[in-house]
Amino acid sequence: MGLNLDYINGQTPLDEDEKEGLKIPTITTRGELDEFEQLNIEKAVEWTLKNKFKIGKILTEKFIKDLHKRMFGEVWKWAGEFRNTNKNIGVDKFQIGIELRNLIDDCKYWIENNTFDADEFAVRFSHRVVKVHLFPNGNGRHSRLLGDILVNHGFNKPVFTWGGKDLVHKGEARIEYLKAIREADEGNYNKLIEFARK
Repeated sequence: MGLNLDYINGQTPLDEDEKEGLKIPTITTRGELDEFEQLNIEKAVEWTLKNKFKIGKILTEKFIKDLHKRMFGEVWKWAGEFRNTNKNIGVDKFQIGIELRNLIDDCKYWIENNTFDADEFAVRFSHRVVKVHLFPNGNGRHSRLLGDILVNHGFNKPVFTWGGKDLVHKGEARIEYLKAIREADEGNYNKLIEFARK
C-alpha cells in the first residue's frame, strides 16, 4: 500500500527512498504519520525538560543530530542523519555539514561579542538551521525545539510559544509563521522574534 502524503505550502516532500525509511509500515496517511511523529516528539520534549544542557553542548553537530533522532527515531530509520537528497528548500546536500559548522561558528562569535539578546540569538539560530534544512523531514519542528532549548537552557528564559498554535497544518498561524520566516530570509528578524514570543 505505501505511505501516501499530501503536502501543504512550506512542507518539503519526501522522496520515495526516504519514505522507505518508515519504521511503522502500517502508517499510510498524513494523519497517522503526524500522530506517531507527535508522540515521538513529546518524548523528546520530556527528555529536554528532565535534563540541563550548556550552550557549548547544544552548539554541536552531535547534539543537533541526536535531538532529531530523539524526536523522530521511533518513526524514521534515517532520523538524526543529514539528508542525502536535494529539496525544494535548503542548501545542496553536500554543503549541509559545512553550513552547520559555519552557523555554529557564527553562534560562538555572537556569544563572545554579546551580539544579540537571548531571544534574537535563539531565533536566528533556529531560522538558520531550518534554512539549511538538515534532514529529510521535521526540520521546522526540530529547529523550533532547538530554539527553545537554547533560550531556556542557555539563557535561562522561558521557552517560546511559537504563536501558541499548530504550525504543522494549514491555518492562520502557519501563514503568519511562514511570512515571518520569509522576512527573516531577507534579514529582518523582528516579526519572527515577535511570533516566537506571541
